[in-house]
Amino acid sequence: MLSMRPDPEIRVQKVTIPAGRRRIPALVLSPNEAPVLATGVLWIHGGGYILGMKEMVHMSRAVDLVKKFGAVVSPGYRLAFAAPYPAALDDCYAALVYMKSHAAELGVRADQLMVGGESAGGGLCAALCIKARDTGAVNVAFQMPLYPMLDDRETETSRDNHGKVWNTRRNRFAWCCYLRGQKRGDLSPYAAPARLTDFSDLPPAYTFVGNGEPFYAETVQYVENLKKSGIPASMDVYCSDMHAFDMMQPDTPLSREADRRFNEQFAYGTTLIHLIEKRFLLNWIYTHSRQREIFMPFHTLMKNFNGC
Repeated sequence: MLSMRPDPEIRVQKVTIPAGRRRIPALVLSPNEAPVLATGVLWIHGGGYILGMKEMVHMSRAVDLVKKFGAVVSPGYRLAFAAPYPAALDDCYAALVYMKSHAAELGVRADQLMVGGESAGGGLCAALCIKARDTGAVNVAFQMPLYPMLDDRETETSRDNHGKVWNTRRNRFAWCCYLRGQKRGDLSPYAAPARLTDFSDLPPAYTFVGNGEPFYAETVQYVENLKKSGIPASMDVYCSDMHAFDMMQPDTPLSREADRRFNEQFAYGTTLIHLIEKRFLLNWIYTHSRQREIFMPFHTLMKNFNGC
């Protein structure tokens, strides 16, 4: 299992994030030599909404992102035993708004914020992207919900699952704790993102999952729904029935391959953002030009981008 000890190659700062009358504890991880205006990542720990802590970021994929790209914020959101839904989502949303308003201080771009997390953190990642889209307060550029906990209803792989680390019994218990007091028949997708029916305008996504673990079916369905709505989304599927296999057994060839692919896809995500930004800029210049001939080189570039 990966260690929760801080990596010596990164800086760790404890901060508190204001959220109404509350203050949310969080960790800010940044490289020793921070790039100027880098990509910012909100990384949400897992634990079935009932366990976990912000320090779990040290054993997550996010550490590699800090070293290569920029700052990562890990919020210590409230757990369901003490405060059920929507407490965790509210805390994570406050952390995302904090990242945007403190972008200069964090050394990241306010218009290039990404969200990611594992398991329940992946579920909160998806829910946060939905809420950010609906409110319009923060434009999330890319999402990385790894083997996410999305569906409170049993799926073909979460039903009668006796896999390692997480299984049907634990999954039922965790959802009951998280949704305490909620009416399951009319549940908001903010609580269980698999309930979403409108996937339009959500950020591009990447995820990976084991084909024998409880969250396999809901992960596949989430990616398919994004694609059907025209959202760039991709996933890697690995032969494993162990939930969070990359964190539980990080030194196996399977976990190393998952780590390699994750970093590759994150780099692709940053490239995709730049392409979208350039396409938008060129479209704007071309559309608003009164003298089309002057901007013909931009028009030519637009054709090239359309072929990407």
